Amino acid sequence: MDGLDDLKAKYLTAVATVTDEAALEDLRISALGKKGEISALMSGLGKMDPDQRKAAGAMLNVLKDEIDAALRAKKAGLADAALDARLREEWLDVTLPGRPRPRGTIHPVSQVMEELTAIFADMGFAVAEGPQVESDWYNFDALNIPPEHPARQEHDTFFMHRDAGDDRPPHVLRTQTSPVQIRAMTQAGAPIRVIAPGRVYRMDMDQTHTPMFHQVEGLAIDRDISMANLKWTLEEFCRAFFEVDKVELRFRASHFPFTEPSAEVDIRYSNVGGQLRIGEGDKWMEILGSGMVHPKVLAAAGVNPDEWQGFAFGMGIDRIAMLKYGIPDLRAFFESDLRWLRHYGFSALDMPDLAGGLSA
Repeated sequence: MDGLDDLKAKYLTAVATVTDEAALEDLRISALGKKGEISALMSGLGKMDPDQRKAAGAMLNVLKDEIDAALRAKKAGLADAALDARLREEWLDVTLPGRPRPRGTIHPVSQVMEELTAIFADMGFAVAEGPQVESDWYNFDALNIPPEHPARQEHDTFFMHRDAGDDRPPHVLRTQTSPVQIRAMTQAGAPIRVIAPGRVYRMDMDQTHTPMFHQVEGLAIDRDISMANLKWTLEEFCRAFFEVDKVELRFRASHFPFTEPSAEVDIRYSNVGGQLRIGEGDKWMEILGSGMVHPKVLAAAGVNPDEWQGFAFGMGIDRIAMLKYGIPDLRAFFESDLRWLRHYGFSALDMPDLAGGLSA
């Protein structure tokens, strides 16, 4: 066939001078594509007699293979050149120091949970846990809270939805961690000494309350436990938690359905230049509720009130966190970022030791 040498020279020269892969692909299509020059010559073989077809076909196949090989070699060369250029432009100095990564930080509520757990562990209290969706019996009945009590109304408590015809007992988002005390006594009996930290839920939504917050409750049951043991336990906790040598607590008579007698507990403090100082001054602030466990609560948990007695207490973890670290606004717990946390002294390495302090 005439002109094959010129066609070969044309495409090999074009391949040699092409400078990017897009132009190379256009060149491949114009030569070997379905409508390319060589493909058109191949399609014309059918019009030749057998001897001509055989000779022409062999020459076209050789030409096709040579151009295809040139195209492949050029493509590999362009890829290598692009890689070399990228390596020159994107070099990395491995002798430079590493790039620092952002560090997380422990949240004040989580840190205070760890602190109080360590402090009470030193006094022999184990940690007990229970479900956050609780039955009406564990959350109210077993705690001697009567049906007419305001806490059992929908304006105070989150009740779980029930479809029509669903006659299962009511369930609620627990309003305190006291149900954990019932479960702990039911499972372990007496004597027992536990704390129950965790989330609780109430229909409180204003500037000083949120519908979800955190509590820790304590329970100690034995044969000869008294209010004196309760007072010592709370004083030791406050001394370790607030990291002060002197703590003065005031017990005021109160009423809780699950304790008898019951007492609100205040702590002495002062406010100097907007800073709270625990253990000194002439002001008092309520920090928790407490009392001797009601005999009906012991009986509901399967503990004989004629043989055993004990004390219980409960406090808001968010509240004591604010007191200890001088956090003025409860909303800061939910709108905080790392700058805010560091402002109040929280970092990733702050961990409580068994004395209730922080170690870095």
